[in-house]
Amino acid sequence: MKEQLLEEIGSLLKNQRLAVLATSAEGHPYTSLVAFAETEDLRKVLFATHAKTRKVVNIQKDPRVSLLLDNRSNRPEDFHQAEALTVIGAAEEIPAAERQKQAVVYLTKHPGLKDFLSSPGCLLFRIKVERYSLVRRFQDVVEVAFDEPESALSDIFDE
Repeated sequence: MKEQLLEEIGSLLKNQRLAVLATSAEGHPYTSLVAFAETEDLRKVLFATHAKTRKVVNIQKDPRVSLLLDNRSNRPEDFHQAEALTVIGAAEEIPAAERQKQAVVYLTKHPGLKDFLSSPGCLLFRIKVERYSLVRRFQDVVEVAFDEPESALSDIFDE
């Protein structure tokens, strides 16, 4: 079941280009729209931003973040077909020694952002994924957590 679920999560990640990043700002959520790219093993999600942004300040104070993406089309069918994925983890700036390799991953998905990524002050971050929460049909919730015993890797909830 875990393999099939990770395939579904991977497909949703690959087919979407933008997500809402949630950081914490003095105890309140703060959200930002970001272009993201996922690593092949799905354990990291990358995003770029300029250094002088509220999201960077928030991450420096508290690296715990979540990312929300979905495949809705804003049509009535969404109530039965839409999927939403929450990525939960910790964000960190990618060190200079790793930046070029990770930039390739990011730019493969977003070739049009090459100038943005190479602009002065642009930082590349990675979210080390702790857990994915996939919601289907607004009520079926399935979670995958990394680095936990097999029995805790997926649970199904009713919301």
